[in-house]
Amino acid sequence: MNPRREPRGGRSALFDGIEEGGIRAASSYSHEINEHENERALEGLQDRVILLKRLSGDINEEVDTHNRMLDRMGNDMDSSRGILSGTMDRFKTVFETKSSRRMLTLVASFVGLFLVIYYLTR
Repeated sequence: MNPRREPRGGRSALFDGIEEGGIRAASSYSHEINEHENERALEGLQDRVILLKRLSGDINEEVDTHNRMLDRMGNDMDSSRGILSGTMDRFKTVFETKSSRRMLTLVASFVGLFLVIYYLTR
């Protein structure tokens, strides 16, 4: 047999173990890099989760504040509606009587005349 053709003989046999160890070392190093990248990615995800949690809390507070404000506005509108309906009832009673109608016409004419004079003298 030819020593050059021998698969495990000579020089190639010397480097078989080194090449396998090199492959194992590269694989181990690659595994450590992947672990490190995974840990960094996990930390990044944790930071994002914390940020999203804070944002959702802020949004919740803002929604609660706006709900309270809208409730107050609704209550104010209800009270305004009550005041306006009372005023409209008073107007109805004023317009129902003839003397009140004449008085209202006189007052409205006076206010109209006053406004015309006011705007002409400006």
